[in-house]
Amino acid sequence: MTDGAAHRARPPSVARKVMAILDAFALGGVRLNLSEICRRAGLPLATGHRLVGELVAGGFLERVPDGTYRIGTRLWRIGSQAPAVTGLRELALPHMEDVYEVTHDNVQLAVLRDDKALVVERLRGARSVPVVTQVGSTLPLHTTGVGQVLLAFAPRDVRERVLAAGLERYTPRSITDPDELRRVLARVRHRGYSHTRDDMTVGASSVAVPIRDAEGGVVAALSLVARTRGADVRRLLPPLMTAARALSRDVALHWRVDAAGGAPLALDGSPPAASGE
Repeated sequence: MTDGAAHRARPPSVARKVMAILDAFALGGVRLNLSEICRRAGLPLATGHRLVGELVAGGFLERVPDGTYRIGTRLWRIGSQAPAVTGLRELALPHMEDVYEVTHDNVQLAVLRDDKALVVERLRGARSVPVVTQVGSTLPLHTTGVGQVLLAFAPRDVRERVLAAGLERYTPRSITDPDELRRVLARVRHRGYSHTRDDMTVGASSVAVPIRDAEGGVVAALSLVARTRGADVRRLLPPLMTAARALSRDVALHWRVDAAGGAPLALDGSPPAASGE
C-alpha cells in the first residue's frame, strides 16, 4: 500500500469527528435532530450519539426539550472572542457607555447568527429592569428589539425561514402570526428602529436601532432595555440614534481601513450583509 493509500484509509480522528458535528450546524438549521447531525457529519448513528452526548455534557451543544440539538452557550461564548466580534465590541463599548450614562438603562449589542440574535456586548443598568441576557447568549428575533432590527434588514430568505420555522410565544404580547410580524418588520425598515413592549418579558420593553457598515449593510443592532412603564421612545431613541450614527461611522472607517489592506472587516464573523428590502 502506498503512503497516499494509507493516508486515505486512515479513519478520521476524534477531533475531526467533533469538528464535523459542529460544522453540521453551519450548513443551516438552528436545531437538528441526531439523525440530521450524523448525516451532515458523515458519522454512524452510534458514534454521533456518543460524541453529541459528550458535547452536550460540556456545554458545547444543548439538547432542546423536543429532542433536537442546537449550539450551546459555551461555544457561543468562545465564538464571541473571535477577532471579528471582538473588534465590533471594542468599537461599540465607548458609545454604549455614553448611552448608559444618559439613560441608566440596559444597553445591548447583538449580531445575527443562525437565525438568532447573538448578544456580543451588554451594559446592565443597576436601577433598570433586571435582564437575563449575557454576552454569548442568544435571543429570539421576533420578540426582541435587537432581533426585530436584525430580522427586518436580513435577506428575504432569512426572514422567510424564520417565519416558516414558527414563532414561539413567550408572553401574551409575543407576536406569533407571521403576517403580523411581516407588517412589524416593514415598519421597522420604514422608520429605522424597533420598539417592543412586554414581547419577551412582562415588564420589560426595548428600543433598538441598526448599526451599518461602509456599504450600508446592517451588521449589528444596538438597543436599550427598560421597564415598560419608563420605556418612552421619546426619551430612549435620541441617545440611541446618536450612538448608532457614531458607531456606524466608526464601523465604516474600520471597514475601509481593513479593506484597504486587502482584508475587509466582517464584524459578525461573516461577509458584510446587504440590507433587506
